[in-house]
Amino acid sequence: MNPELVIDLARAKGVRIATAESCTAGLIAARLTEVAGSSDVFDRGFVTYSNQAKREMLWVQEKTLEAHGAVSEQVAYEMAENALFRSGVALAVSVTGIAGPGGSEFKPEGRVCFGLASNLRDVHTETVEFGAIGRGNVRAATVDHALALLYAALRQM
Repeated sequence: MNPELVIDLARAKGVRIATAESCTAGLIAARLTEVAGSSDVFDRGFVTYSNQAKREMLWVQEKTLEAHGAVSEQVAYEMAENALFRSGVALAVSVTGIAGPGGSEFKPEGRVCFGLASNLRDVHTETVEFGAIGRGNVRAATVDHALALLYAALRQM
């Protein structure tokens, strides 16, 4: 997904954006801010790679992490919701996943959970199984999917 499309549409709609990233460690924010003039709409990115960072920066509840693990739609939900709240923007996307190598029977390599929060609707979550396509490829696919989620949400706003 072309980040310029996201930035241009956000600008046209007057919408500011935040990101909350774990497995991508800021790559979504970096792609958005590669676009000249992105400061018109991009507010901030939360890089919360560790569980401690998720708790401290995005107020992800310890009980959520214990019950579901960091790679879960429940954590993606809290990350997106609290990124929206903490930044005061109109739209926030979150990602948490297992880029690899590795994983487990229950949480395989390539599983990424996404959250999308806006000031107009409830938080949307989804899980995408990119598969064991390699760490760099999982992260790149995650960035593209997150940008597509932002673009689709902006079209509905």
